[in-house]
Amino acid sequence: MNRRHFIQQTAAASAGVAFGTQAVFATQPADFPVVREAAGKRNFTSIAVEKAIERVKKTVRDPELAWLFENCFPNTLDTTVQFSEADGKPDTFVITGDIDAMWLRDSTAQVWPYLPLTKEDEPLRKLIAGVIRRQTQCIRLDPYANAFYSDPKKEGEWKKDITAMKPGLHERKWELDSLCYPIRLAYHYWQTTKDTSPFDADWADAMRLIVKTCREQQRKTGRGPYKFGRETSWSTDTVPGNGYGNPTKPIGLIHSIFRPSDDATVFPFLVPSNWFAVASLRQLAAMTDKIRSDAVFAKECRALADEVETALKQYAIYTHPKYGKLYALEVDGFGNHLLQDDANVPNLLSLPYLGAVSAADPIYQNTRRFSLSADNPYYFKGKAAEGIGSPHTLVDNIWTMSLTMRALTSTNEQEILTQLRQLKKTHAGTGFMHESFDKDDPKQFTRKWFAWANTLFGELILKVVNERPQLLSKPL
Repeated sequence: MNRRHFIQQTAAASAGVAFGTQAVFATQPADFPVVREAAGKRNFTSIAVEKAIERVKKTVRDPELAWLFENCFPNTLDTTVQFSEADGKPDTFVITGDIDAMWLRDSTAQVWPYLPLTKEDEPLRKLIAGVIRRQTQCIRLDPYANAFYSDPKKEGEWKKDITAMKPGLHERKWELDSLCYPIRLAYHYWQTTKDTSPFDADWADAMRLIVKTCREQQRKTGRGPYKFGRETSWSTDTVPGNGYGNPTKPIGLIHSIFRPSDDATVFPFLVPSNWFAVASLRQLAAMTDKIRSDAVFAKECRALADEVETALKQYAIYTHPKYGKLYALEVDGFGNHLLQDDANVPNLLSLPYLGAVSAADPIYQNTRRFSLSADNPYYFKGKAAEGIGSPHTLVDNIWTMSLTMRALTSTNEQEILTQLRQLKKTHAGTGFMHESFDKDDPKQFTRKWFAWANTLFGELILKVVNERPQLLSKPL
């Protein structure tokens, strides 16, 4: 089952039908029920993660917030990872939660908050090394695919998509960020652990495929090998232009036919993903220099990053009458700009979080003010909360990820507290974060088991505990 199918079930799910016990805890009990997976049924247990939970519970004075952290932070390990080891080589397959497939993007984001804890937990380090190895296999199978199955014999509902589907693919939507996230994970794993064992010849081959694919999707001499079509009633679930996307001018930017929400782009130069590519290619160059001693390939990575950055500065900036110079979400090279933001990451709001631009960049600050305003058509304000949503979940649905990311990219303590309060009061009594919820009624939500949203929330709590513990010294 794909993400879009879960959105279609929203009306029934929010009534407690499709997702069973979703609305059982609509009124928060005083003692907070046990909703975390029972210890004997957890897929993986990390000593360091359990210690972090105990430390946070002693620091956070708001009992509900501490309870949410205890449920959410380990959710990826508890429920979504499948770890094995053969001949000393770890292998970790990571499902998203309610869909039994592994997205390159989600799998990186799901284990990302655990990286700092690997220094004190060798099994956890091996688990993340296993994610890197599995991502290497996925990229070598098909660098254009976004989601994969653990069993190559399994066939999903998208096997008849009009694209080059191979055994082992769940979905083949070309999303530029899908190739950036594995680099982000590999680079920071290397920086944190100093371990180079995952970066073998297969990994190097996968990295070359990444750069080759990015070059193809600059489309300087043609449309490239990728096209996509799907029989669907959702216009954003397939691609115009005979499967190649809307026309663009070859200016050096890289096409991303789909957004990280898995929705089709309007203008295929998706600006946040191109900024992400700039940062990722430079990280790949640094790894190639130090680990693979391949100066030629490292130079190629840096040259591509420089080319994309130059094009972004020339074509991706729009002078808004109210906000001044800001980054558009999408452009086409012909002068057209899509002015909005989308909740899924990478988005414009998340650029500093991804190391793509400085949080102090004046253009980013202008963009941030726009994204978090009513001038962004997907910024919703209601009785329960206000935040960024997505065309993926239609209008009036706010994504918990956008609230978390707003806090993660903020230096304003009042803004951080506001997001924490909103997150605390919009989980609908379930004890977990959801993909999105109705701006007026949090009990109307999508995806009750979305591990990325859970662990990202956990990352935020840990960041606040480590950097601003005074904010959590009393109930919110």
